[in-house]
Amino acid sequence: MAIRVCVAGATGWTGSAVTRAILASTDFTLTGAVARQQAGTDIGAALGLAPMGVTLVGAVNEALQTPTDVLIDYTRHDAVKAHTLAALGRGVRVVIGSSGLTATDYDEIAQIATQRGLGVIAAGNFSITAALAKHFALIAARYTQTWELIDYASSDKRDAPSGTVRELAEALGQVAKPQIAVPTEQVYGEPAARGADFEGVRVHSVRLPGYVISFEALFGLPDERLTIRHDAGGSAAPYVAGTLLAARSVMQTTGLVRGLDHLMFGA
Repeated sequence: MAIRVCVAGATGWTGSAVTRAILASTDFTLTGAVARQQAGTDIGAALGLAPMGVTLVGAVNEALQTPTDVLIDYTRHDAVKAHTLAALGRGVRVVIGSSGLTATDYDEIAQIATQRGLGVIAAGNFSITAALAKHFALIAARYTQTWELIDYASSDKRDAPSGTVRELAEALGQVAKPQIAVPTEQVYGEPAARGADFEGVRVHSVRLPGYVISFEALFGLPDERLTIRHDAGGSAAPYVAGTLLAARSVMQTTGLVRGLDHLMFGA
């Protein structure tokens, strides 16, 4: 049977691309769609399509009154945790595409999902090539001793670092703690210039017009260096396939899985 899906943020930049793919798929049925500003409108009309018989509502709890298997969330950092806990409370599995959650937030979500026997799959980036870049970076960390991350995004992106780089930093920190020649407390001038600390990994966020979303993982050894870089384009198309892969996989998942790479490589 088709998987019943509700999309929160269904008319947003990524959410709309995911919603279109769900409407065109035979593997999924769209049972709910959330977008506060267009509540009361048919999702098809909101996306420039023929009417689809699903009316946009303004709240996740309202949308989940219709029987649903999976909630896909592409909303805001200050809403996604509440949406996730509300879905789990109703016995609904969750795919989290929104960024901004902390390691502590994920610990709480993991505990509740496991207790309820439900699955949550979260990724800072559902792009297949971004997952490849993360996978390669984790391999590189096994063979080097020093690394730092640079996070690029448009000037209006509010979360820093991006969910992609936060996830990567935390994963790298679990592989090993990078060596730092000069501890930040011994830096002359302004220690904050050395970046933020995530699991011992230094992270630098750049926010400028002209960028979409990019990141670099920089690895240094004496007389050599390695750069692993990922660049996203101007559309949300790269995130659709990974999101739908997660929506299928979460039906067989219990607890929390963080990172599309875990689905691709079983890491």
